[in-house]
Amino acid sequence: MSKINTLFVGKVLYHYRELDSTNSRALELLSKSKPSEGTAISAAFQRAGRGQIGSRWESAPGENLCLSVILYPSFILARRQFALNQAVALAVAETVALYAPVSDVAIKWPNDIYVKDKKVGGILLQNSLSGVNILHSVAGIGLNVNQVDFPAGLPNPTSLALETGGSYELEALRDRLFENLEKWYLRLRSGDEAALSDPYLRRLYRYRMESCFELPDGSRFAGTITGLTDTGKLVVDREGEELSFGFKEVAFCR
Repeated sequence: MSKINTLFVGKVLYHYRELDSTNSRALELLSKSKPSEGTAISAAFQRAGRGQIGSRWESAPGENLCLSVILYPSFILARRQFALNQAVALAVAETVALYAPVSDVAIKWPNDIYVKDKKVGGILLQNSLSGVNILHSVAGIGLNVNQVDFPAGLPNPTSLALETGGSYELEALRDRLFENLEKWYLRLRSGDEAALSDPYLRRLYRYRMESCFELPDGSRFAGTITGLTDTGKLVVDREGEELSFGFKEVAFCR
């Protein structure tokens, strides 16, 4: 039985056997009304699950978590919206760490959750802006839980089942995720964005480890992640020169 312990996240939950996309359904709700903050939409299967900047999220029916949560973070300036990304990423990583070894769980900038060197989850934030503030946000979360077979074209997928050998009750895991999401969101809403920075960096994949990076033109270089800018760009040290990169402007070499 589901036992959620939150003030508002997940208190209103719409669950579907099948949807095109939970984010799309959340945005449809927002276009017609103002759902209560924390309203969640989940689906056993997404026909057209969405990843960051047009990519797809592949998930086997009934084996994983696919959900979206509606938030109203009007207290965040638009230029600081990456702070919301940090809060959501920390919530997902903390949930994964309840089941997988804590030291193996990392946040791969900007929106993937890793166990060791494999992707177990992903985040898609869709924000609507009003002037210099965020009007509303849809936090889409996909987490591989019980799936053990993945399409051959995916680069490095994994799941909690593959990493731990266990099988997990999706409702209970979803409720832990809602609790962690509310905790980090309230911390952000308290005005203490700095309280997210250090935990995020401690979780950041390959932080302060020399790595191979690839640019969109295919060129590669060795560098070390040293932090993030105020707007969420990744800062990489390349032979003493600090470079900053936005989404899709740099990737780890495969």
